[in-house]
Amino acid sequence: MLPKRERAKTIIDWRYQMLSFTRDIRPMFTKVDVEHMLDATYNHLDLSKYESVKGRADTIYSMVSFGAMPPGNPWPKEQVAKFKQWMDEGCPP
Repeated sequence: MLPKRERAKTIIDWRYQMLSFTRDIRPMFTKVDVEHMLDATYNHLDLSKYESVKGRADTIYSMVSFGAMPPGNPWPKEQVAKFKQWMDEGCPP
């Protein structure tokens, strides 16, 4: 077992590496992506809003992982992996 000081450091390091919507995920959606999805979904999917993306994260992940979104400019696999990691971490804001 690690000494108490080392355990605390491990917890802090783990939290520091967690992704956040505001810092890591929102910037992956371009202005065009946001506008396109608002039009295509009759304002039901706003990629600029945390609650909207969190609520449809599974669908968004399916679309980006198959290259169907964004149209004409699919995300590189690193970006898809980052989105999946964010989901796996519980979709933190």
